[in-house]
Amino acid sequence: MSSKQVVGVIGLGDIGAGVASGVVRAGHDLVVCDIRADATAGFADRATIASGPTDVGRRADVVIVAVVTDAQLLAVLTGPEGALSTMGAGKSVIIVSTVSIETVRAVAGAAGAKGVAVVDCGVSGGPSSAVAGELVAMVGGSDADVEAALPVLESFSSDVVRMGELGAGLRAKLARNIIQYVSWMAAYEAQRLAEAAGVSLTRLARVVKASDAKIGGATTLMFRRTVEPFGPDDDQSLAGAMATAAGLAHKDLTAALQLAAELGVELPVTALSEARIDRVFGMPQ
Repeated sequence: MSSKQVVGVIGLGDIGAGVASGVVRAGHDLVVCDIRADATAGFADRATIASGPTDVGRRADVVIVAVVTDAQLLAVLTGPEGALSTMGAGKSVIIVSTVSIETVRAVAGAAGAKGVAVVDCGVSGGPSSAVAGELVAMVGGSDADVEAALPVLESFSSDVVRMGELGAGLRAKLARNIIQYVSWMAAYEAQRLAEAAGVSLTRLARVVKASDAKIGGATTLMFRRTVEPFGPDDDQSLAGAMATAAGLAHKDLTAALQLAAELGVELPVTALSEARIDRVFGMPQ
């Protein structure tokens, strides 16, 4: 494929609109489609407004889908009025929506029958990164399909990371989301404890933001190739350091739970973490 292509974007929500803007900035011709007229109106001066998914499939070399649900994705691609009905061999689909792996396989099966390539692309960074064209893209697909899609992927991403074969991008996105949502739950419990103890939540947030920038936040311990416990063949100095860190974690979490008990605050995630924290540091169970 040439570096300049006709790119269609179906779904112009917070992520899709940013993706579409990045496509235009990169010099590709843009075709857009959304059930909301106000969403497509914002692109009237820089894109072709398609009449529906079939029109996008007819016009575009690459179709990016940024809808919300599995049902929506299947409808706009494989349904009677879906884009695949008018797409031919040599074209491709990039799935940006966070959907199930089963749905990705269904789309790939339908697309493959027509000679259409499929790449799954989990994205992270949120609406502000989408607008700036700085999403982090987690991509799954064959080497050839990902390579062909790179000019488009790079148009809306600051970092494109090949995660593996088809489906690997969304598997990585689901894992990434666990870190996000569960860390927010931990932050909620920390705020409950702080509030009950008379600590300013605004000042606590300031401390957390500043210290995470120095410590590394959730990625601090994401440096090993496995989460399996350290064994006799591993670096014993590192294993010893992790054992010390696990001991400190037990001490600190126990103290937090004791304070919570005094204040009558329930912290179930903190209690579960204290009970299983050895696993985090790679200690034998």
